[in-house]
Amino acid sequence: MCLEKEIKTLIIESLELEDITTDDIKDDEPLFISGLGLDSIDALELGMALKKKYHIDLSEDKEENKKHFYSVKTIADYIRSCKSSEQK
Repeated sequence: MCLEKEIKTLIIESLELEDITTDDIKDDEPLFISGLGLDSIDALELGMALKKKYHIDLSEDKEENKKHFYSVKTIADYIRSCKSSEQK
């Protein structure tokens, strides 16, 4: 399974979004406010789920995290960059 699809599945499962499928979530669509319409509580839950599954550290800088959490694609890019820096 590709990383983007894994992330979509994780979003649906960790946030218990029962009426949404992975096909409903677009890779470049904003996850918060517009787009999927997630809120700050969802961000915390999603952040914890991502940390647990992918063993990534999130920045203490809110603006930095907003950039990484903008869409499925930006989350996937961030996870890939964390994994590639671990391998160096």
